[in-house]
Amino acid sequence: MLSKSRIKHISSLKIKKYRELYGEFIAEGTKLVTELISSNYESISLYALKEWLSEHKLPNDFRSEIIEVTEAEMSRITSLSSPSPCLLHLKTQNLPFDVSLAERELILMLDDIKDPGNLGTIIRTADWFGFKHIVCSLNTVDLYNPKTIQSTMGSVARVNVSYQELTAILEKAGTKVPVYGSLLDGENILNKELSNNGIIVIGNESIGISEKIRNHINEKIYIPAYQSAESLDKPESLNASIANAIICYEFRRSEMKIM
Repeated sequence: MLSKSRIKHISSLKIKKYRELYGEFIAEGTKLVTELISSNYESISLYALKEWLSEHKLPNDFRSEIIEVTEAEMSRITSLSSPSPCLLHLKTQNLPFDVSLAERELILMLDDIKDPGNLGTIIRTADWFGFKHIVCSLNTVDLYNPKTIQSTMGSVARVNVSYQELTAILEKAGTKVPVYGSLLDGENILNKELSNNGIIVIGNESIGISEKIRNHINEKIYIPAYQSAESLDKPESLNASIANAIICYEFRRSEMKIM
């Protein structure tokens, strides 16, 4: 039986201030849990139903505490509306970021993304297109928000996410690194020759790329909207995670081969 103190501790990790206080977070669902168990994240405890434990073989080197729980107990610690059969309790990571990476590969830079679902989807998309590093502004939504972690569908185990002061990173990068950003006065991304290294800035959901970051962009791009002969009306903008997916695809398109 789970103690009240343990239930209280796990439940507290749904709140950012406690995740930061303890340096811990939770992940739920079979896919996410199995991905993170085999990742570089350090596990603390695994909570799971008896049936789940009997059906899933854990890695031989898994040394964290394994706690069998009932459905009623799982419902008391879950952050989901419908409890999953497993929950992993882990330590957060505070990863550094080396700006010299942008001299040899593509880096995603997130300028104040606020929605946890958008952040999770951006991480998942980055993983799909082979982007290994994402650097976030200090005001970007918390990576370890349960909704963010859930939305990554396990990609958080393979993509390095760091929180930094973006202007300091861009100033250090200087003019030798291409810095791409989607702006209204940018060149049509379909016509532009794109580099295989540099920094790609994804702006905030409502205001786009902030002025202080915009000043560092030296490669302006634009995602064109489709316009038919019948109507010239179009949405004002794209969702940040959708725009990110299109941009990531275009940067990788020349390297992708038809199977």
